[in-house]
Amino acid sequence: MPWLFLVAAILSEVAATTALKLSEGFTRLVPSIVVVVGYVTAFVLLSQALTRGMGISVAYGVWAAVGVALVAIIGVVFLGESLTWVQAGGIALVIAGVLALELGARH
Repeated sequence: MPWLFLVAAILSEVAATTALKLSEGFTRLVPSIVVVVGYVTAFVLLSQALTRGMGISVAYGVWAAVGVALVAIIGVVFLGESLTWVQAGGIALVIAGVLALELGARH
């Protein structure tokens, strides 16, 4: 069950981060509201994942890795940003590090 809260937290954070780009420095109302609501929701859901027994190192690691990967993909696919092979490799290394944290936590 804590994983469902974490997934929802990550999706909320990714939506908020994407809206942050679209808010143009908080000059556009709707994206600005999505930023605030998204980040508050993300942290509430993250706290619920932690309350339900998820370790903070695993939760934050997964949050960071998945969030970075999703935001990078959204940037490339929807916002016209570029992603170099070095950046893609860096994302892969972050994900590998989170995997190591998860595997280490199970022992």
